[in-house]
Amino acid sequence: MDHMNKSTISEFVLVGLSGSWTLQILYFMFFFVLYGATVVGNLLIILTVTFSSHLNSPMYFLLGNLSFFDMCLSTVTTPNMIVDLLREHRTISLRGCMTQMFFMHLFGGAEMTLLIAMAFDRYVAICKPLHYTSIMSRHLLQRFVLFSWTIGFIHTMSQMVLTINLPFCGPNVVDNIFCDLPLVIKLACKDTYILELFVIADSGLLSLICFILLFLSYTVILVTVHNRSTGGLSKAISTLSAHITVVTLFFGPCIFIYAWPFSNFSGTKILSVFYTVITPLLNPIIYTLRNQEMKVTIRKLRTQHINSK
Repeated sequence: MDHMNKSTISEFVLVGLSGSWTLQILYFMFFFVLYGATVVGNLLIILTVTFSSHLNSPMYFLLGNLSFFDMCLSTVTTPNMIVDLLREHRTISLRGCMTQMFFMHLFGGAEMTLLIAMAFDRYVAICKPLHYTSIMSRHLLQRFVLFSWTIGFIHTMSQMVLTINLPFCGPNVVDNIFCDLPLVIKLACKDTYILELFVIADSGLLSLICFILLFLSYTVILVTVHNRSTGGLSKAISTLSAHITVVTLFFGPCIFIYAWPFSNFSGTKILSVFYTVITPLLNPIIYTLRNQEMKVTIRKLRTQHINSK
């Protein structure tokens, strides 16, 4: 962080979701409820998976970790955005901006990798059911999670090490709801063309490659189910369609923002809201409200908690 002493500015101004004061209040109420539901929903999944002896399958273990990543990713950006909606001057310190970008790419990169692990779990469960238990061992699951953290850390460090060294002399206005790497880099008072290409190669390709791998895995699953049973295809489509929807809403904005990060696209803020606010809420909805086993377990744990009082 000592390299930031080269900068002559100490804070950035976030444009946020601009509009009338009435509109700002409506935004505040909407996102406050949304964030509260995100934290409660994901925390409920984590606690249910942790304390329930019935949900000890690999799928639920990975789901609990996904909920943790979702909750953390949303927490990195959303609370500050909510507070900014009630402030006239929306500023964030230089160190705060760098910290926000570090953790956003840490949890974002880790979640992308974990989603691939979850797709692999579904592939083994559907395409190789007789070997599911032996393949998806506890040791492999722990390695999946460790690998996700490792990829997330390497992903964010590889970009932040170069970004922290940039001098910022002004202007200092970030046209987004949080400090986003492509927009912050553009504000540096030096040529950042090479760094811009690196961001495309790092964040853009990571998003695109993960999305392609997930799409291919779902395609293989559907083809396998179709070849085995026509009746099972409709059930598989029903299950995977929700997963594909969440994956598309998460990766779609990331690909647009980071694969072509330095083009002037007016919908950047809307896309940012989707993958940092909306998607973390969709995961508990998709994986809980549509999952009968999860709903029954939550009711049992709630009953046990009430009876223990």
